[in-house]
Amino acid sequence: MYAVIQSGGKQYRVALGDTLRVESLPAEAGQSVELDRVMLVADGSDVKVGAPYLAGTTVTATVKAHGRGDKVRIFKMRRRKNFRRQMGHRQNYTELEITGIAGVKAAPAAKAAAKVEGEAPAKKTAPKKTAAKKAPAKKAAPKKKAAKKES
Repeated sequence: MYAVIQSGGKQYRVALGDTLRVESLPAEAGQSVELDRVMLVADGSDVKVGAPYLAGTTVTATVKAHGRGDKVRIFKMRRRKNFRRQMGHRQNYTELEITGIAGVKAAPAAKAAAKVEGEAPAKKTAPKKTAAKKAPAKKAAPKKKAAKKES
């Protein structure tokens, strides 16, 4: 069983027992965190996809540690202009261990809303067939100009 979650503007594929580094979260080490932006849950051949998120589904994780990533060096230079700038950056992160995926039986939000109102979900229609486009006609090669006579 696995899930796809969103945290810090990025998407992660997680399963029980996985450890991952996400953008820094405001939680202490050892504390439990609930991630409610679950986009997909798969259990074998049973796959639930949200639109964009699954309602009532959460992923529970434990904060293992906080830290800073490797240094990324930024170097700017303009040749022949005597211009050089050097900078570095270290991104903060939170290390999580996935402890549970809850609410797996939940239906996607869009389908659940349609079922509540008694309407059937919209059917997909087959794409229309279009006529094959003709290749554009080739242009005639330009005529060569006559060589000028020297006097």
